[in-house]
Amino acid sequence: MVSGNSSNQERLQQLKAFDESKAGVKGIVDAGITKIPPIFVRPKEYLADEDRTYGTVTETQFSIPVVDLADTTGRRAEVIDGVRRAADSVGFFQVVNHGIPKRVLEEMLEAARGFHELPREVKADYCSRDPMRKVKFGSNFDLYQSRFANWRDTLFCVMGPEPLDPKELPLVCRDITMEYSDQVHKLGVTLFELLSEALGLKPDNLLGLDCAKGHLILSHYYPPCPEPELTLGTSKHSDPDFLTILLQDHIGGLQVLCQNQWIDVPPVPGALVVNIGDLLQLISNDRFKSVEHQVLANHEGPRVSIACFFTLHLYPSSRLYGPIHELLSEDHPPVYRETSLQDFIAYYDRKGLDGNSALTHFKCPRLK
Repeated sequence: MVSGNSSNQERLQQLKAFDESKAGVKGIVDAGITKIPPIFVRPKEYLADEDRTYGTVTETQFSIPVVDLADTTGRRAEVIDGVRRAADSVGFFQVVNHGIPKRVLEEMLEAARGFHELPREVKADYCSRDPMRKVKFGSNFDLYQSRFANWRDTLFCVMGPEPLDPKELPLVCRDITMEYSDQVHKLGVTLFELLSEALGLKPDNLLGLDCAKGHLILSHYYPPCPEPELTLGTSKHSDPDFLTILLQDHIGGLQVLCQNQWIDVPPVPGALVVNIGDLLQLISNDRFKSVEHQVLANHEGPRVSIACFFTLHLYPSSRLYGPIHELLSEDHPPVYRETSLQDFIAYYDRKGLDGNSALTHFKCPRLK
């Protein structure tokens, strides 16, 4: 017992040292390490749990659906059908001809990389664990709860519903982040309209539930890892939002759990990855699937990705969210109880990326 307490205390000291360095994972890599620090190593019991639950990754013919958003007026029934099939079964799809110019995508990735490669002392000004701060830099939001730390740094920006003062953003990524934010919000509105119709509802139904009212932009940076087999870029999780739109660079590493296998989500030039969030699964009463995904660590890098989360993170409304009434019937009773966004997000943040879905906590008592 003393040995265990001693080990826990040592780990806590290592976590604090990493956190207080304000240098992130990139700072470790810049120091020239050849082995990853113990706080990043996946415990043996974690690996055993993964093996028991999912077995090994095998070759499969399955691939992530691609939905072409060109001419959503003339081809609307076809596009809605593609969105419905992807959201019902996989929970992940890629969109092409989405309307965001290639220049904007490339400049956003370049600017995110530019921020993460600033000198440590410059990034340190943005380093914070204050839950109310709108723009902050850090590594592992659940650093002190997780079983192992992820090989990833993040610039976290709350872009709405209240407009963010551009001066709060780092100069290196300020203008393009504001431009990308506007463009990705418009795309989100389009997707929520399509998803509403895919549920058999009016196009503005999900928008009327404030699904697109607020969004966050998270710029992730995954440095090259000397021992990628021992850790992960991002642990297995599902997203605590309504919808996520992801811009990823050419390196890859994103995987989605489908039919008990980890399936690669390969980068498609010009495409954006869309995935259903926990809150959309909840209000769709399990019609749409919020699936678990992870990011592998890699010798190659750095990998950069930009995730846009549609949720009211710092501005939770008084609205209660439960399964949409029009989707309920005797044959389809509610799977989930009502919850506020504040309670949902607080529960998700408290448990961290522990490999378990937050949705289980919000199921109706008879289903637990």
